[in-house]
Amino acid sequence: MRRLLKDYLILVAQLESKISDDSTFTLHQMHLSLMPTANSISHLYSVAQELLKKNALVQDDLEESLDDFDADNIIDRLREGGDLVPGSMSKKKCIGGHVLALLTQRLITFSGDPAAKMILEMLLREASKPYMFMLNEWLHHGGIKDPHDEFLVGERQSIKRERLNEDYTDEYWDKRYYIREKEIPPQLASLKDKILLAGKYLNVVRECGAVNITSSITSTPTAFDDPRFIDNINTAYSFANKELLSLILAKSSLRTRLISIQHYFFLNRAEFFLYFLELSNSELSKPRRAVNAGKLQSLLDLVIHQPGSIAASDPYKDDVRVGLNELGLVPWLMKIVNVQGLDADDPMQMQSYNMSSANADTSTTQEKEITGHEALELDYSVPFPLSLIISRKTITRYQLILRYTLSLRHLEQTLLESWSDHNKAYSWTHHSKSRRIETWKRRAWNLRARMLVFVQQMLFYATSEVLEPQFEKLMTKVTALENPDAPQSRPTSSCHFTTSTPTSNDTQTVDSLIQSHLDMLDTSLKDLGLTQSKLLKILSKMTAGCTMFSNYTTNLTRTLYSADPSLSWITEPPSQTTKSDQTLPQIHRNFEIFSKARNGEIPAFDASRMAKIEDTLTKHEEYFNRHLKVLIDTLNYYAATETVTLLGLCGRLMGAEVQKRDEFE
Repeated sequence: MRRLLKDYLILVAQLESKISDDSTFTLHQMHLSLMPTANSISHLYSVAQELLKKNALVQDDLEESLDDFDADNIIDRLREGGDLVPGSMSKKKCIGGHVLALLTQRLITFSGDPAAKMILEMLLREASKPYMFMLNEWLHHGGIKDPHDEFLVGERQSIKRERLNEDYTDEYWDKRYYIREKEIPPQLASLKDKILLAGKYLNVVRECGAVNITSSITSTPTAFDDPRFIDNINTAYSFANKELLSLILAKSSLRTRLISIQHYFFLNRAEFFLYFLELSNSELSKPRRAVNAGKLQSLLDLVIHQPGSIAASDPYKDDVRVGLNELGLVPWLMKIVNVQGLDADDPMQMQSYNMSSANADTSTTQEKEITGHEALELDYSVPFPLSLIISRKTITRYQLILRYTLSLRHLEQTLLESWSDHNKAYSWTHHSKSRRIETWKRRAWNLRARMLVFVQQMLFYATSEVLEPQFEKLMTKVTALENPDAPQSRPTSSCHFTTSTPTSNDTQTVDSLIQSHLDMLDTSLKDLGLTQSKLLKILSKMTAGCTMFSNYTTNLTRTLYSADPSLSWITEPPSQTTKSDQTLPQIHRNFEIFSKARNGEIPAFDASRMAKIEDTLTKHEEYFNRHLKVLIDTLNYYAATETVTLLGLCGRLMGAEVQKRDEFE
């Protein structure tokens, strides 16, 4: 604008000289000489008025008609700037992309006026040069040189990379760089995501020192109408994406990291972890507050460094840490499920939710203290830039899956230990003369067997039908990124042949890899039924019922002595005459039982106890059968509405003879 105004002043000086030197120069000739410049100034004035309106410095009704304008007054007003109307020129609102958008819109409006089009094209070209400089700096160096906050990409300086390990929302990646939606020129609207990602990728590469990007970039476009404009953005994006993928996949060994995580969180080939659970069983049986986390960590280190285990050859085994969560698995999952739909940008809503959650957590803690088995979890340290892929979001999901599978394994072990203890107890192995007692024992053995099959089927479904296939899909995508030119084989479950499918370069990005990782974990949680509150409640009741029954039958060992009339002899000393046909171990066992009876460890025979234990067993059977039916119906419903994978679990629970048997009815 200043250059056009300078040209106008030069024209005025020339006309003044012409009038002085040429007596034949008429007013009509001067008018004709001023018309092109006057037209240009009118457009400048109109643009200036629009800018002032955007800055809230003028009102719409102050716009004067272009038919009766005064060129000298226009120049004076433009020179005086803020004195045009009340207001302050320091209140800048229409800057950067706003200005370019306004010029672009006017260029479209006046595209039929050659003179106006030429002026507006010149204004847009000159106004876009500083913007293009910032754009090229961001695309090719990952830097933002924007002192007036005009660029479409903004940076939050307060978010540092050092906070990435503690930040569960991954602000460094998601929120450090953001798009200013109001500062996007129309020419960049369709390319804004590529522009953001190109600079963001380049920043990660620069911080890791993986490539030299400090050299100056030559031959870059300086205007939107440059033919190289689109190619410049695409080339920069492809380069940044390729370098970051190479850094993550090759130099940081993403594949090895994922396999390491699979061993610890999916318990793949995890005999070492089962050994750790065996060693730490006494410690984990304590209440959570009484568990020594340092002792657990020492036991885990001992196990994973043991020669011969798969963890011993893991180069990242020292990144695994033992943790104890304050919440049980189901309360934690319910807390996550209930937070769905909250607006993270509404602080009042989040504050009210946090207060209610805190109250709920306090009441839950007061009601029941969880054990070490229920609180056990693992944590995993991941260095930058791999922490962009294996972020705190994903680690949290891995922890949920691990705690779920651990709860099933612990319940399975509890039922097996109960079976083992009963095989050693004389009151269970003794063949009673009472048919009523034997029938009750068979019912108890049968119910425990059904519970054990139920838990094993749940565990097999979780590991073999959900976690392993989902992890294989993720590794297939990682392989596709490592070998982008190779055809990818897609295995099928019903055939042994493979089909080659071409890969698209558009999907081979770091963000697509991040999303694939999250999708794998989210799908696993969904297929496991851990994202539906109704399923969670039913599963919680089923596992609680199995645990209560296991504890109940373990305590019944003493009760059976008092309920079985054929064991009434234990209150009298065994004689050699009546036991002459018994072996020496049997005689020793009888004396041991008699000693326990005399010490009060075994109660005396009580005929009324049989009715009580029969009634209690019936309640456990009804509880298990009722909730199993509800679980299968719920799984069928969610298989039809949410994920069809749950049909496999329905088939297993119905076909593995875990439903109610009629042999004792």
